[in-house]
Amino acid sequence: MAELIVKSKVREYAKSKGVSFSAEADDVLSDVVANILDRAGERAKANNRSTIKARDL
Repeated sequence: MAELIVKSKVREYAKSKGVSFSAEADDVLSDVVANILDRAGERAKANNRSTIKARDL
C-alpha cells in the first residue's frame, strides 16, 4: 500500500507532544488513513458524489 503520511511531520508533531513515534506506528497510521479514505469514498459514492467532503470523514 502507498504511504499516505509524511513521516517527518508525524515525528515532528509527536515530538511537540513529548512522545516518540516508532517506524511500526508509521505503517499502522498510514493504514488507518487509508481506511478512513476508503470509508469516506464509499459514503460519497452512496450519496451520488465523486468528491469526498468533510462530512464524509
